[in-house]
Amino acid sequence: MKVTLPLTLPALLLALALPVFAGQPAFEPSSAWEQRLRKRAPQKAPATPAKARKVLAFSLATGYKHWCIPHTEAVVRVIGETSGAFETVATTDIEQFRPEALAQYDAVIMNNTCPHGKDRDTFRDVLINKVDEFVAAYKELPLPEREALATLLYRSLVDYVSGGGGLVLLHGGITSFNHSDEFSGIVGGSFHFHPPQQDVVLQPVNPEHPLLKPFDGKPFTHHDEPYLFNRAYPKLNFHPLLEMDLGKLKPNKRVAKLPDLPRYVAWIKRHEKGRVFFCSPSHNAQSFDQPALLAFILGGIQYAVGDLACADEPLSEQK
Repeated sequence: MKVTLPLTLPALLLALALPVFAGQPAFEPSSAWEQRLRKRAPQKAPATPAKARKVLAFSLATGYKHWCIPHTEAVVRVIGETSGAFETVATTDIEQFRPEALAQYDAVIMNNTCPHGKDRDTFRDVLINKVDEFVAAYKELPLPEREALATLLYRSLVDYVSGGGGLVLLHGGITSFNHSDEFSGIVGGSFHFHPPQQDVVLQPVNPEHPLLKPFDGKPFTHHDEPYLFNRAYPKLNFHPLLEMDLGKLKPNKRVAKLPDLPRYVAWIKRHEKGRVFFCSPSHNAQSFDQPALLAFILGGIQYAVGDLACADEPLSEQK
């Protein structure tokens, strides 16, 4: 469905069919939309690339499929092109996570890669849990070989980051291996739950931080799923960037029972020689209408590839 104004009958029916809490209506990433995106995208990178950079944008959702996946992929590609900061290779092929394939990339971007509920493991879904739905060739492999390959690909990603690669998690990307305590520690937390979609107010933690300058010290408000986290999250072993104002959320009994902790929705962190950037905004592509968010994501990717030097010490170590 193309975005047109006024709403066409199909568009109106789609909007009416969505649940009340579903947020803003879905639309296809048309050429007209991309042209508007290019006008809002940063025309200059916040940091000069040390060399030609290439990132892998992995956009396979084996569980919940966010409608904004193609839009988010386009955002990554466009901000890389308009700023000259990096080249984007887009894929849904898990073979790109073999060590020899990952070696060609400066960062891996997990774009809303939400896995199935059983194992909450993207690679196990493709190779085992939902093999009939994805790559038919894998069905020819005996189960032990598929188990071994799932483990190999996961370890390859972990080793890639440990060895100096960048990892970027956009919105649902943080759920990619959501039952793994190891992955939770690497990325700073695991998805716990979210209340219904609503207007969410995000406050820059330190307006002077290089990644937060696009917000000009002002709160960032958009319509989104207010993501909340568990597992490694209470350790606060990351450098926070955007904090959610819980006081402005609609009353929610489950949120009220949470431990008294600051609730961040974007951060950066080191993992051994590598760098991680997590950005929860956004479930809805309408959020990308705001140039500040595009500039923020660009800065985060430049941090992950190693071009943007900035404070990244964990909150747990700050005084």
